[in-house]
Amino acid sequence: MSKKDTRRAQGTGSIYRKTVTRNGKKYDFWEAQITVGADPGTGKQIRKAFTGKTQKEVREKMQAAAVAVQNGEFFEPSKITVGDWFDIWLKDYCGDKKYLTVTQYSSMTRTHIKPALGAVKLAKLTPVQIQSFYNELQRTGRTVTEKDEKTGKPVTRQEPLSAKTVKNIHGIMSKALSTAVDVGYIKNNPAERVTLPRVEKKEIHPLTDTQVKALMAACTGHEYERVYKLILFTGLREGEAAGLTWDCVDFKTGTLKINKQLQKRPERDGGYTFAPLKNDKARTITAAPFVIQLLKEQQKAQIEQRLKASEAWQGWQDMEERKTGLVFTRDSGRHLDVTMLYKAYKKLAEQIGAPESRVHNLRHTFAVLSLQNGDPIKTVQDNLGHATAAFTLDVYGHTSEKMKEDSAARMQAYIENMA
Repeated sequence: MSKKDTRRAQGTGSIYRKTVTRNGKKYDFWEAQITVGADPGTGKQIRKAFTGKTQKEVREKMQAAAVAVQNGEFFEPSKITVGDWFDIWLKDYCGDKKYLTVTQYSSMTRTHIKPALGAVKLAKLTPVQIQSFYNELQRTGRTVTEKDEKTGKPVTRQEPLSAKTVKNIHGIMSKALSTAVDVGYIKNNPAERVTLPRVEKKEIHPLTDTQVKALMAACTGHEYERVYKLILFTGLREGEAAGLTWDCVDFKTGTLKINKQLQKRPERDGGYTFAPLKNDKARTITAAPFVIQLLKEQQKAQIEQRLKASEAWQGWQDMEERKTGLVFTRDSGRHLDVTMLYKAYKKLAEQIGAPESRVHNLRHTFAVLSLQNGDPIKTVQDNLGHATAAFTLDVYGHTSEKMKEDSAARMQAYIENMA
């Protein structure tokens, strides 16, 4: 039980001295209240109380709040938690984001952000807490489960997150908290005042000329031969190649229109579906004659697959439908499985002496080959579908040994011509 004794301080307006009794012990403090606004629904005044151990402390708080109200700058902190806010943000404020982006945001929030900071009051979240969170992620960021070599039983260990992953988590934190500022839940974004780890640029691993030749030989007659060769000599992403349709292939002009990708989603979210490109910008590629011939062969082979499958064919049903059908399909006419595309390539990569290579490395190989053969950076950017030439330069700006040798040869020729 508690008892309250309230007395107004002499000459101090609406500052009151209060005495509260809890468990037989008295506690003295001072309190003041001011009007900070009106309820938009009822029009009733909203009162804010300030407490302190002395009259001076309360008076300073009250006067500062009064000035803020007068200037339209008064702010009432939200009482929701960080976890509550991230749930709201993901549900109501990410409608403009792509499916994979929201999936990544949700996963990072569930796995890292909420377990560490979810119970913290949103208005009480500080840069120091966020900095400590990021530092801990770099020490013991994720749980890895492995089989014990002796017992064969699963064991877990903690593994640090990479600087790039921490930076990605920071991006989510920053966006969510920035929105919280916009809607008035917090006054400032605490994620703006932290230090991020330095991200080391990830080295790309394009195939060498020898490996390219070996791949060309190894994949001859392979189920995915034409898909791999298309990516290697156009720089398409896997989803873009798998999602290419016949209406986007112009045999007369030798061009490919890249305007969508085939994206794998869980069955509950619709399964495989066409999705926008990474930067939402369609592009047209002028392909090498070799690629156009490759696609003509694919067209012929697919028609033969259709006749062989007969009623079991699950793709286009007539020649009119074929015009907008997928270029690359399984024997049944169904879309490709990008997971199988990846696994099959890994086996080929082992054969050609590039075990670490992925399908995406074929795209890197195309970019490097283009630059080595003298293509302007702007052309390479357009072919790859990068948003800016600066990004292309950042990824592929390093020079290969062959490009250095060619540069040295040109300089030598220049010097000799001066003699």
